[in-house]
Amino acid sequence: MNIQFTFSSLLLLFFLPISGYALEVAEVNVSEQVLLANTNTPLKLNGAGVRSKFFFKIYVGALYLPQKTTNAEKAINMEGGKRILMHFLYKKVEKEKLVEGWVDGFKNNHSGEQFEALKTKLEAFNKLFDTVKRGDRIELDYLPEIGTQVSINDQIKGSIFGKVFYSALLKVWLGEDPADSDLKEAMLGK
Repeated sequence: MNIQFTFSSLLLLFFLPISGYALEVAEVNVSEQVLLANTNTPLKLNGAGVRSKFFFKIYVGALYLPQKTTNAEKAINMEGGKRILMHFLYKKVEKEKLVEGWVDGFKNNHSGEQFEALKTKLEAFNKLFDTVKRGDRIELDYLPEIGTQVSINDQIKGSIFGKVFYSALLKVWLGEDPADSDLKEAMLGK
């Protein structure tokens, strides 16, 4: 077999991207896969988009799952590890605003009875956060042997035990009344 390369084809090969980034969202490189702590199974990028509020870009949100799906219920109930990545674009989001967002997201996507059952864990979860600034990254991981693990800028802040809480947390983005329906569609790869 005779293979000939022209100068232009060699240049094309030289400039092909070799990074592990699946896409760029609002000038943020989003990895095509991630490995959770203490696991050997990579999670795949299901989708990513921008959380906007009043014309301001707040953060890039990305959903990582063991298998891709465009179905919110399947994503919420899927077995195995999961990750929600929040890469902040806005200059500063106060801790109080983050907490208010979590509480509203839980209230909007759960019955009063479900919210009451989750309230103690949600309060513990809210204590794990600080004010974030542009460039900060929050990773919300579901580790089957632990539960929900919160990391900010690669520093583990704490964990909330059990699967039920993480499934409830995913509804903030993927539930019937998400904070941002465009971001929901993007995270579901639609």
